[in-house]
Amino acid sequence: MNTAVEWSSPAATPELADNAIHVWRASLALDSAMLRRLEYTLADNERVRAERFVFEQDRNRFIAARGILRDLLGTYLQCAPQNIGFIYGPHGKPAISSGKSRHPLRFNLSHSHELALIGIGREREIGIDIELIRREFAGEEIANRYFSAEEIDELQRVPAELRAEGFFLCWTRKEAYVKARGEGLQFPLDSFRVSLTPGLPPELNSADHSRWSLRSFAPDVGYVAAIVGEGHGWQLHQLSWSNDGGPSYLTR
Repeated sequence: MNTAVEWSSPAATPELADNAIHVWRASLALDSAMLRRLEYTLADNERVRAERFVFEQDRNRFIAARGILRDLLGTYLQCAPQNIGFIYGPHGKPAISSGKSRHPLRFNLSHSHELALIGIGREREIGIDIELIRREFAGEEIANRYFSAEEIDELQRVPAELRAEGFFLCWTRKEAYVKARGEGLQFPLDSFRVSLTPGLPPELNSADHSRWSLRSFAPDVGYVAAIVGEGHGWQLHQLSWSNDGGPSYLTR
C-alpha cells in the first residue's frame, strides 16, 4: 500500500547493510548560504546544467538536490563530496566511478517541487520517483499516451475524488521501475503494468518482474513516491537529511 512512514534524523550516517536500502528525504528550500556551500561541491558539468535553468527557483532546486546527493554520498564513502566522480550509463543513469568501473554503492535521485528523495544501496540497482499530487492536473491525455490498457482501465474505475492520486501513484511506480533498469525514455511505458488504486498493495507486472521489488509510500503530505530495488527481502530505511549545522563533509 502507499503508506505514510516515519522518518528518522540520525546523528550520524547509519551503516548500510547489504540487505538494506536507505531512502533520504530532504527539503530543497535552503537559504542562500547553504546553497553556496552546496554549489561549491558540484562538478563543472553540474554547474553548467544549473545555469541552463531559466528560473532561479528551478536552478536553486537543482543545485540543492545535487549538492545534498553529493553530501550524503560523501558521508557513506568517507570523502569530500566535491571529490566524487560520476560515470553515466548508455541512457544517462549516473553511478559512482571507481577507476574505470562502477563503485558498488548504488544511488538514485528524484525531486518534485521542494522535496527530494535519494535512494542508496549496495550492489543493487535502484530507481526512485516522487511527485506532488496536483488535483487540478489533467492526466487523462498523458495516461492515454503512456499507460498500458490495463492501467487506463483501472484508472477509470478509481473514484473521481481519488483519480489524481491514482494517476501519480501509477506515474511514480512506472518511473521508479524504468529508472532502476537505467533505460530512460527508450523504454516504452506501456510495455509493463503497475497497480494504481489508492489503498491497495503496489504491484509490478513486467517481463522481468521477478528481478525487482516495488515499494510505494507517502514521503510527506500531498506527495506520493515509489522505489524499485533489485532483488527481494531488502529492508527499507527512511531517513531525513538536515542542514542543521551544515553537511558533514563540505569543508574537508
